[in-house]
Amino acid sequence: MKKKLLSVLLSTAMVASLLVGCGSSAATDDSAAADDSAATDAAATDTADDSAATDDSASAGEGGFVGVAMPTKDLQRWNQDGSNMQAEHEAAGYKVDIQYASNDTATQVSQIENMITEGVDVLVIASIDGSSLGTVMSQAKEAGIPVIAYDRLIMDSDAVSYYATFDNYMVGTKQGEYIRDNLDLDNAAGPFNLEVFTGDPGDNNANFFYGGAMDVLNKYIDEGKLVIKSGQKEFADVATANWSTETAQSRMENILASYYADGTKLDAVLCSNDSTALGVENALAANYTGDYPIITGQDCDIANVKNMIAGKQSMSIFKDTRTLASQVVKMVGQIIEGQEVEVNDTESYDNGTGVIPSFLCEPVVCTADNYKELLVDSGYYKYHEAYHLLKFANEKQILEKAYNEYLELKKNNLWGSHKYF
Repeated sequence: MKKKLLSVLLSTAMVASLLVGCGSSAATDDSAAADDSAATDAAATDTADDSAATDDSASAGEGGFVGVAMPTKDLQRWNQDGSNMQAEHEAAGYKVDIQYASNDTATQVSQIENMITEGVDVLVIASIDGSSLGTVMSQAKEAGIPVIAYDRLIMDSDAVSYYATFDNYMVGTKQGEYIRDNLDLDNAAGPFNLEVFTGDPGDNNANFFYGGAMDVLNKYIDEGKLVIKSGQKEFADVATANWSTETAQSRMENILASYYADGTKLDAVLCSNDSTALGVENALAANYTGDYPIITGQDCDIANVKNMIAGKQSMSIFKDTRTLASQVVKMVGQIIEGQEVEVNDTESYDNGTGVIPSFLCEPVVCTADNYKELLVDSGYYKYHEAYHLLKFANEKQILEKAYNEYLELKKNNLWGSHKYF
């Protein structure tokens, strides 16, 4: 009876709201997967929510004032990055101004200018276009404000003090190795058909993802074991503007119609992240009758984890943004206190003005075999957030944990709060 009651409560009070909170709309399974990858808010609500977040945090700390500029709320991962960043900084006693720019460079520039005017002690910037912030970076330098480039390297500016990210070349390497190992390219005769999708050409990380993967796979392409039927291999040909799911889907549909409509088998698709992978998977669902190929991804978005469980995506690179946020807070504290800032790489990331001292966190491969351990048991996703995709043996235990989280959130007026998610 208790289990039934918990199930009813979750079904009525939680699951529908959670799917909204995680960016989903009420739709069919296929369209819900696409919606799940979007963030909770439309771009139009970014500024209003950001102002509220800034007001809430204005008196949060006395240890220093940190400006955090994030690209958008339109992707789940940036919501999680921003939420973790704000929570970690406030817990450390810092005042935080966090802004999301709706993937508009001019908006991000304006937001950073406002932070400089407000007199922040440190800027943490996840850029939309790493090559378009030169002028505002000069303003930060003139004001004596150190800049930490977050996740995406800011290019062609000597105002960048440090870079904090995951090892982006390793991300690509792990994706390439996954394809190599699962096709057994060192032993199998082949040939195997491969298609390639990477990210936005304005995001310097896309070059590292692509480079790491292709450094693994080029050997087999040269040997003829891997064949790219579309002929689209060079970065410029496989880049996806704004990491758009829709753009990736459209390109994949064209590839399928042109090169695989006759029943030719597609063996693998290298996708640099989950939003491009989702577009590929949507195209395959509508236009491909064979078995799903090996498909890589990155970020472990809920929609993509669902697809991994369903056998539609093979892997996703897990980057625990809590780890990165903690490291950035540590670096901010060291800057404010005048201490030596901890870095672990002083060779890899040249932004055009010199090598930027960097701290690189290590990414991890996530599959249908280990997602529960990596994503849920670790607390990265709460049970109530992940309930609609988790299929555990002990359903009663999961229901109870999710319901207890729900009660705690209701008690603290956080249920459905965008700030919480």
